[in-house]
Amino acid sequence: MRRAVVNRTTRETSIELELVLDGQGTAEVSTGVGFADHMLTLLAFWSGFDLKVFCKGDLHVDAHHTLEDVGLCLGQAMADALGDKAGITRVGFARFPLDEALSEAVVDLSGRAYLVYEDDPLPAQVAGEEKDVWREFFKSLAGKAHMNLHLRMLYGKNGHHLLESAFKALGVALRQACAPGRAGVPSTKGSLG
Repeated sequence: MRRAVVNRTTRETSIELELVLDGQGTAEVSTGVGFADHMLTLLAFWSGFDLKVFCKGDLHVDAHHTLEDVGLCLGQAMADALGDKAGITRVGFARFPLDEALSEAVVDLSGRAYLVYEDDPLPAQVAGEEKDVWREFFKSLAGKAHMNLHLRMLYGKNGHHLLESAFKALGVALRQACAPGRAGVPSTKGSLG
């Protein structure tokens, strides 16, 4: 079973996270940020991952550290659960609409961390938080998972719809990339990383 558990405690957050890649898309998420719980639940469902996240963060400051550190833990759990990545498809792509909003996610579990993030249509604030907390989440996720992540919010007006379409697109793309697809490590180099 491709599974990982990550625990992280700092002066800013305390996180317990469990990830099962070959799951049913179930989620138990409690970050203290309701909107983040909703987005992570969507990510789990559309990726087919089983995800448990329990976080206590310094929300008296804002949601920045909580989302950044949850992204770090989720990325680390993905990397741990994937191991040497033998047999995976490696890449995934999805576009996902939600009403007027459309987002696109492209991932490569290449072992090379990189984020391209375009959120021009996203309002300055979503669910009471500045929009940049989401860039930090995705940057942390891509970095610790050692993946190329290209995430573009193509168009839309409603911030909730834009982020929801982005998380759903990412879930579908990750489901494709993590799926069994070939024998051996999917690289002409013979290793990923």
